[in-house]
Amino acid sequence: MDKPTNQPAKAAHENLLVIDATDLLVGRLATRVARESMHGKTVRVINCEKAAMSGSKAFLVGEWTRRFHMGVPRKGPYIHRFPDRMVRRIIRGMLAHHNPRGREAYARIMCYIGVPTELKDAKTVTFKDMSVSKLPTTKYMTIGALCKELGGKWHEQ
Repeated sequence: MDKPTNQPAKAAHENLLVIDATDLLVGRLATRVARESMHGKTVRVINCEKAAMSGSKAFLVGEWTRRFHMGVPRKGPYIHRFPDRMVRRIIRGMLAHHNPRGREAYARIMCYIGVPTELKDAKTVTFKDMSVSKLPTTKYMTIGALCKELGGKWHEQ
């Protein structure tokens, strides 16, 4: 009898991409995450509460409040007030999540508040071209602050 090989586990580890979202623009981050996931990589996004959106506080809170009050609570659209869920929903908008290939790519993406214990030792990647320092203006807001303004009651780890 042959010995079992760890080939699938090794392949899964090679396909793992851990992205630190600290001070990254969430829209640009979402496009990169969606593309990597469509190419078959398993993507984990950590520190989602520290990702940023460009725009003034008044504009962002007003826009997301409008989205939050749109429709009927039982029918949607459902707007999450937790940073990890909000970022994952933004990433979903970059995928063709209605077809099987897009659903499989979406299943390979996970977002986290802070850094979970299983990813503490993982090698993280960040992208300098998506940083808030590249913005022409200083008006931006973190996802965590936006969620708190919308009434989110999540706790940092």
